[in-house]
Amino acid sequence: MSTRASVLAPYAEFTRIGFVNILAFRLRYYAGIFTYLINVTVYYFIWSAVYRARGISSAAQAATSTIGGYDLPQILTYVAVGWVIRSLYWNTIDQEMAYEVIDGKIAMDFIKPVSIQWMWICRALGETAFRLVMLTAPSCIIIALLFHVHFAASWTQFGLFIVAVAGSILLMAAINFMIGTCAIPLTSILALIRAKYWLIELLSGLLVPMTYFPPAVQKVAAWLPFQHIAFTPLQIYLGKLSGTDALRALAMQWLWIAALLWLGDVWWRTATRKITIHGG
Repeated sequence: MSTRASVLAPYAEFTRIGFVNILAFRLRYYAGIFTYLINVTVYYFIWSAVYRARGISSAAQAATSTIGGYDLPQILTYVAVGWVIRSLYWNTIDQEMAYEVIDGKIAMDFIKPVSIQWMWICRALGETAFRLVMLTAPSCIIIALLFHVHFAASWTQFGLFIVAVAGSILLMAAINFMIGTCAIPLTSILALIRAKYWLIELLSGLLVPMTYFPPAVQKVAAWLPFQHIAFTPLQIYLGKLSGTDALRALAMQWLWIAALLWLGDVWWRTATRKITIHGG
């Protein structure tokens, strides 16, 4: 085995462990298909009601009348695709890190001759692989059959969208690793995890497109990484970001990934300078 392969082999194993660990709770993901379907259905009727309230009732009117830059078919596609990719990029490594700190199991990580950050990120990738097979793919098929979801603006846009979704996965993993590391100095971070959950749901553009926010909020959000989790991939998918604009948005997304990975490494080294292990 080459030197590079021997270095990467443990991380492949961590990815497998992430997949297998989630496999033990696969019933939760079967229920997740139903949950995501409910979410899409609720937002489908909410947005349909909003457009009807604006006097947009016929299909022809819906195709030409816009609210916040979206016509009805676009916003319904936005909602459906948004929840589909959310089922893919979401992971729970911050919760797992918090539980390991409480139980004292985090001590075992310090004797492993690997990057702790990439160990957890690989476990997140294993969870993503499981979600792709057991949650994202079935949800995508069911939603596509039940709702009129438009395909990407073009195959080029779809390719850029895939790159953006890959970035979303890494961005979410990097953020969760930083949140999980907070468990070392704080011990209990359940409230922090809950706050992070709602912050990302809102500022990622999943619940409401960022173009619906006041201009001042949009300017602030543009300097934060959160909108690159959902809003950027969805804008690319719908063709609202194309060409140079799409490449610029992807560059910003991946710059944030690099920055957060670096900050996460620095934060881990700082937080573990002094640590008290609980449990046994």
